[in-house]
Amino acid sequence: MSLNSISPIDGRYEKASSALAPIFSERGLMRYRVIVEGEYLIALSELKTKLRKLSDKEKKIIRDLYDLSKKDAQVICDIETKGYKSIKATDHDVKAVEYFMKERLSGTTLKDVLEWIHFGLTSEDTNNLAYGLMLRDGTEILIKKLKEIIKEIAKLAQTHKSLPMLARTHGQPATPTTFGKEMKVFAQRLERGINHLFGQKILVKLNGATGNYNAHVVAFPNINWLNFTKTFIARLNNLEPKILRLEPNLYTTQIEPHDSYVELFDRFKRLNNMLIDFNQDMWRYISDDWIVQKPAEGTVGSSTMPHKINPIKFENSEGNLGIANSMFEFFGRKLPISRLQRDLSDSTVQRNFGVAFAHSLIAYEYLLKGLSKINVNKNKILEALNSHPEVIAEAIQTILRREGAEFPYEKLKELTRGKKVTMQDFSNFIDNLKVSDKVKKELKKITPENYIGLASKLATLK
Repeated sequence: MSLNSISPIDGRYEKASSALAPIFSERGLMRYRVIVEGEYLIALSELKTKLRKLSDKEKKIIRDLYDLSKKDAQVICDIETKGYKSIKATDHDVKAVEYFMKERLSGTTLKDVLEWIHFGLTSEDTNNLAYGLMLRDGTEILIKKLKEIIKEIAKLAQTHKSLPMLARTHGQPATPTTFGKEMKVFAQRLERGINHLFGQKILVKLNGATGNYNAHVVAFPNINWLNFTKTFIARLNNLEPKILRLEPNLYTTQIEPHDSYVELFDRFKRLNNMLIDFNQDMWRYISDDWIVQKPAEGTVGSSTMPHKINPIKFENSEGNLGIANSMFEFFGRKLPISRLQRDLSDSTVQRNFGVAFAHSLIAYEYLLKGLSKINVNKNKILEALNSHPEVIAEAIQTILRREGAEFPYEKLKELTRGKKVTMQDFSNFIDNLKVSDKVKKELKKITPENYIGLASKLATLK
């Protein structure tokens, strides 16, 4: 953990977000750019241009550059910012990658093809493909962690499928449910949210300075550059197949309009909102002592109150989810808008994709930590439920409606609304009803613990 980091992502929470560092770091972005440029050079060599065909050995030399070391990344940084060897500072990050590749390949059999690197491209061709790969790989990590969360919540649903629990609507006692069924609600919502991600495509482009293949066509008018784009993007997809796939967008300005990015971010925002909802419910269950947190030796809950075990893992998760969503929302407002054929204001915004992903991943990690340190307090849950017998009023009035009794809702309202009632009060009420003894017996069997409908079944329904 660095104590000098301005962002807690690279400081306090470095361990929780470290899986994303190879993807969203500056070095990660450089690596994706090298992959795009390398595969593009290889793909060009397979066309009928003046570029000769590359041998398998030469293709391997190019692909060996993809394992971008820290030293390599520093060279690219130097080329951009202060110059390197005979290369003067470019003050341009993509051009620095091009010059890095030329410098590295100049001492190989590829020295005669160096000017085919970045042939006909604008930097945004390289960048948008790099960011597409970056988002694809980052999404893979978040989905994996979300699946762990779903698995843990599903365990709670299964284990406590039949544990009767007082529900609260508008914060007030309401028709009973089971703890397991309430957990199942979240597991199912999250599962559905992830399934929506599986069909998501990331649109990318490879069509030059203003999206018309001008440079490509002027150099080689007989090549079908539209088909080349489709084939090239398929090549990138097949390099390392993942859940998300890149898809060519043939209709762009200099930049790909980022609409599919926004779709992806909106899907994560919805998933994160579900988890905020979950964290807040868990916080309330802990507050009511329905969930008990396990104390860890040596830890402190309060600097002044020795007894406290605060629900800080769930609170931390909620806070990080909020930060992530505020960024996803901003991305959605900013990225689809670009002046005329392009402006550069999206560039610095895209460099923060990893920040939003990191806050999401930190939130997921802390939520999992919270779930690993809890026990469900069965006795307290049943105690709370049985202290509110008024919740069976719905059941009684419903059966009375079935039997054709007069004004059943109104009679139960008079008995219970704004009053503290007991099971004996209900028994006395039932005794005075003008219904058969069989119905009275049926009504007296209803208790807060058994009035749970199909909750147990729903908790484990596939």
